[in-house]
Amino acid sequence: MTSRNGYKRTVCYYYDWLTRPHKATEDEMNRFHSPEYVRTLRRLEPDNVHNFGPEINSFLAGEDCPIFNGMYEFCQISAGGSISVLAGEDCPIFNGMYEFCQISAGGSISGAIKLNKRATDIAINWAGGLHHAKKSEASGFCYVNDIVLAILELLKYQQRVLYIDIDVHHGDGVEEAFYVTDRVMTVSFHKFGKNFFPETGDLKDIGAERGKYYSINVPLNDGIDDESYVNVFQPVVSKVIETYRPNVIVLQCGADSLTGDRLGVFNLTLKGHGKCVEFVKGFDIPLLILGGGGYTKKNVSRCWTHETAICLNVDLPNDLPQNEYFDYYGPDFKLHISPSNAFNQNPQQNLDKIKSTIFENLRTITHAPSVQMKDIPDFRLIREETKDEDMEDPDVRISQQRSDAHIQPDNEMSDSEDEGDDRRDETNHMPTQPKKLRVGEPVDTAQPQPQLVLTTNGINILSNTESTNT
Repeated sequence: MTSRNGYKRTVCYYYDWLTRPHKATEDEMNRFHSPEYVRTLRRLEPDNVHNFGPEINSFLAGEDCPIFNGMYEFCQISAGGSISVLAGEDCPIFNGMYEFCQISAGGSISGAIKLNKRATDIAINWAGGLHHAKKSEASGFCYVNDIVLAILELLKYQQRVLYIDIDVHHGDGVEEAFYVTDRVMTVSFHKFGKNFFPETGDLKDIGAERGKYYSINVPLNDGIDDESYVNVFQPVVSKVIETYRPNVIVLQCGADSLTGDRLGVFNLTLKGHGKCVEFVKGFDIPLLILGGGGYTKKNVSRCWTHETAICLNVDLPNDLPQNEYFDYYGPDFKLHISPSNAFNQNPQQNLDKIKSTIFENLRTITHAPSVQMKDIPDFRLIREETKDEDMEDPDVRISQQRSDAHIQPDNEMSDSEDEGDDRRDETNHMPTQPKKLRVGEPVDTAQPQPQLVLTTNGINILSNTESTNT
């Protein structure tokens, strides 16, 4: 595909036949989640719940996270689909639960690494987007917050990350994780009201400390349609990007905001939902697209098929092709769905007031805040591949996972005056590789373009507003 600036753009999405991501390790999960919580997830199975005693309630707390034998199959999640309604109980213990968490989180982390390496412009993990999980608590069908883990990976090399959430439920776990920092701006469009999970995300929830005004919530009412949703989404996102100028965007595309969802209350069609994806993609900013909620399965698959096509600039016919699941999509067997006759409880004056409040808050923040980057120890993806590289056979191809672990940010080293315009200091005396270019950018072979291979150092995560004096 070709972007507005003339560069060809690449999309990488995580299914086994395209790109197989690594499974997230326990150490990777510990970057956000508490070690005790992760260890519990790893050990917990339906048959051994009784061995944990009452302390398990601190991790799977509340009415929405009961402990009972695996009554429901979660294979659809692992395959990148959605789950069926669980009779109001949304965090059961099931066989393979920890492996599912590894697969979901590993896909999102791998997508972040691809973006950091400039190996792709858009990375997609439809099995991700589990935005409710907290540091030490499962919540709302979410056990490990792959979004937070992916953003932390991005922050090693990106100054500012913008998170946008179009799930019908508030992205509370992500907002909470970054509530006091300006390195991440969170923007959530969701149903807000009493007795609607998770009952958070009020317009007045704007962040705290250095993160004040960097949490943006767009609370909506039942029945919002494509026109009203897009008319509030586009101006808000445009102003956010103009003000914050993110280096990368993470977009959670929960499909429970579609009309007819078994848990949702909005009245969006694939066209309205997809316009949000298309609009964000149009800014030509590196983009990580994730799944999320969705409880009418046939519409979830319709939605994410449509939005994958949007990312690839492919027009799909409305008539569905014959396949083994064709009968699920009757009686019309079409890609697109029609809105219901639900009443739109979002008057234009209310939406205008929301936009006005958000724009006023944005005027108070630092325009495109900057951050100084420092070294921190590198987090390797695969523990088994930490042997001394000098002992390796140079004729043996390294794995994709090893390759993904080697990332060189643009601001890691400054240019050296005695090494030419296209070289960097080799203060760590590491071997060099060709300079990483934007995907599709032609390589100038006339001049050597070495690049440091990052093996022991990473990038420290500081506040954008923190002093740069060292």
